[in-house]
Amino acid sequence: MFMPMFDPTFILLIPALIFTFWAQGKVRGAYKKYSKVSNNAGLNGAQTARRILDRYGMSDVQIEMVAGELSDHYDPRTKVVRLSEKIHSGNSIASVAVAAHEVGHAIQHNEGYSALKLRHAMVGPVNFGSTMAMPLFFIGLIFTSPAMMDIGIVLFSLAVAFHLVTLPVEFNASNRAIKILSTDGYIYPEESKQARKMLNAAAWTYVAAATMALITLLRFILLRGMMGGDD
Repeated sequence: MFMPMFDPTFILLIPALIFTFWAQGKVRGAYKKYSKVSNNAGLNGAQTARRILDRYGMSDVQIEMVAGELSDHYDPRTKVVRLSEKIHSGNSIASVAVAAHEVGHAIQHNEGYSALKLRHAMVGPVNFGSTMAMPLFFIGLIFTSPAMMDIGIVLFSLAVAFHLVTLPVEFNASNRAIKILSTDGYIYPEESKQARKMLNAAAWTYVAAATMALITLLRFILLRGMMGGDD
């Protein structure tokens, strides 16, 4: 028998880890680059977000500044777009692109975008599944309990499904952001390419997370197969 964290399937995680580190480096590099490029309209992230929200009749959605770097997100429970300090107050290409992306989520919420609704519905079960999946799986592995491993696999599958549903949500929000910024005059035509590069770099982190989740699930299934038999 092998140790649960250093078994023959562990090698599957290596390319996923490399991909994850690459994606993180890509978004950090893009942010570092485009946070130094001012947009010609002179708008900061908060101003951009507010104007887009008002343009779409969403004056009830608030904008708040939060701590951290690239900690930006939209909270559908409170209808608040939260922007990190440099995105909120900066007038860079990165600032307006990220702010518009988060507003894209608010617009999705306002329009009842189906993938976003599904993701929100999954949050509770996924949080529970993510907390319990690995402990149950590895306890089952250590104590030779295939049934417990099966439960862990099922629970972890919820997390995988969540990552997969997240992809169209994020890509859609980015596409909305670029379209709005370009067609409504928030950025000049030559800046649109830069904004898209910023958001595309951020999107790779979601692809990497989904890839890691899928490979981890495959690893669990292979380990379960090595166990064989039933209780």
